[in-house]
Amino acid sequence: MSRSFYSPIIRFLPFLLFAVITCAVDSAASRACAQDAPARVQSEVWPQPAPLLVGSANDWLNTNGKPLKIEKGKVYLIDFWEYTCVNCIRTLPYLKKWNQRYAKDGLVIIGIHTPEFKFAKDRANVARAVKKFGIDWPVLIDSDYANWTAFANSFWPRKYFIDGKSIIVADHAGEGGYEESETRIQQLLKEIHPNLTFPKAMEPVRATDKPGVMVYPTTRELYAGRRGNESGQHGNISNFAVGKSATYNNPGSALEDGLIYLQGVWKTEEESLRHGRTTASPTDRVLLRYHALECNAVIKPEGGSGKPFHVYVTQDGKPVTKADKGDDIQYDTLGKSYFVVDAPRMYSLTRNAKFGSHLITMATGSPNFGLYSFTFTSSEMP
Repeated sequence: MSRSFYSPIIRFLPFLLFAVITCAVDSAASRACAQDAPARVQSEVWPQPAPLLVGSANDWLNTNGKPLKIEKGKVYLIDFWEYTCVNCIRTLPYLKKWNQRYAKDGLVIIGIHTPEFKFAKDRANVARAVKKFGIDWPVLIDSDYANWTAFANSFWPRKYFIDGKSIIVADHAGEGGYEESETRIQQLLKEIHPNLTFPKAMEPVRATDKPGVMVYPTTRELYAGRRGNESGQHGNISNFAVGKSATYNNPGSALEDGLIYLQGVWKTEEESLRHGRTTASPTDRVLLRYHALECNAVIKPEGGSGKPFHVYVTQDGKPVTKADKGDDIQYDTLGKSYFVVDAPRMYSLTRNAKFGSHLITMATGSPNFGLYSFTFTSSEMP
């Protein structure tokens, strides 16, 4: 906070004495004390006062219709997340456990959902995801990025730790750091309630969260719409234009890693690639060569029909094996691997037994197939 208590010293001396007494100016955090929370943080250097939370009652979930504010005397963990973000999803088991362990002691977790895609601005979509993931802490829908801007955030996920004086004292961007984060929660709670005792920080929920894990380089996150085109992430898609339909030929074996290729009729949209026709069989496809342990795709059923449809998946020219299948993969009576698109969300396609390079394809006959992005993960125990 850029506010100064020193000039002009004479004119405002009475006010300064009052501020010193009431704010107990003995640290950087307390010097930033103010009657009202600021509209936004001044930098990403902590400590400094937490900004006001922005949102009407309708922007909140899990609060019985009441907007919340950051209050003194409680410890807050602010979690910026997005329901299609694989890294955000992977942090949820830890948030659930911390909420169970420490809510009774004064910890308040607030998830701030800031969307990456237009469909993720929809309150109904966010509410559906909150229910699906079993999130029972308050969630603030930040569809216009007001809170994202107020916190000067630039990551999904990102956690801000706020002490009992409503001061941001630390943050953590991305996955990992779970033991350190839980230890910090305990320290902040003990500042308010010195007599509290706590259990040992929880064990990692996944083997790949343990120390010594191997983290391999992966294909970068890929975007299907204009952003992907401008970032050079499209293979055989030329002359990109929003709303343009075109027929694409299978490039054969000349597929570069990390580029999205198309076969058949497809329509290029602002945020997505949409299948451009109805076919009796799934002949039109998306092709991608990638290197990672896990491959996920963000897909939205377009057209508003609400009718689920199948997308058939192959890896390296064959059905995805059961040893390598992601959570959403199923098998038909012929042994073909597929998943059902039933909502705009992230779909888990592969979770390979071993790290490597693969060619994955997705084929559908539905004109409602809209592809938005691919994401990858790559951690495994040595």
